[in-house]
Amino acid sequence: MVFNSFEFAVFFAAVFGLCLILPHKWRNRMLLGASYYFYASWDWRFLLLIWFTTLLDFFSGLRIDNTTEQNIRRLYLVISICANLTILGFFKYFNFFADSLHDFLAVWGVSFNPFFIDVVLPVGISFYTFKSMSYTLDVYRKEIRATRSLPEYALFVAFFPQLLAGPIERAKDLLSQIGSPGKYDLENIYQGAFLIFWGLFQKIFIADHLARIVDPVFSAHPPYNGLKDMPIK
Repeated sequence: MVFNSFEFAVFFAAVFGLCLILPHKWRNRMLLGASYYFYASWDWRFLLLIWFTTLLDFFSGLRIDNTTEQNIRRLYLVISICANLTILGFFKYFNFFADSLHDFLAVWGVSFNPFFIDVVLPVGISFYTFKSMSYTLDVYRKEIRATRSLPEYALFVAFFPQLLAGPIERAKDLLSQIGSPGKYDLENIYQGAFLIFWGLFQKIFIADHLARIVDPVFSAHPPYNGLKDMPIK
């Protein structure tokens, strides 16, 4: 489900309509369910990763916030950072480093057959990993208090408008909005609608047409020998 598809338009209209009529508590639950449905539409198995990241950093944040012992606080921060970066590195950079090691050893005449993992890169993993990890860092720095609500924290991590392409929202900005009932303002709705349609225009009418020019360049294999070798037809 991509943002410029009819399927997403129907999904977004339904979610926005429910947001207007549901009370705060049920609105957050609906948004969490909708965010997980949106993410599962790519591959439901990816949910296991985002659940693990959410639980890891939620409980790490609680442990950091509930103790004054610096060694314990530092321990749970290190656990959070190492676990998140390990997951991200495994799925996103394992094949890259294996191929780079192969090329490096080949320079020295060393024969090495690297092992590559044949797995689809989980969509949005960089965005929600760094978003969740930044939360434990903010708690450790005492910039925010750890939230006691797992559903609210899960919504912060999985909030579907920011799940695939960011931005990486800080917890002090988004969690406070999730925790408060909030009020709808027509002026903000108009501005938000303008930004949505302006973004769609840039994606559909500008970016997609420019892609016809740049995609052949990105898909070509080096070495290059100047403009005359650019595979633009």
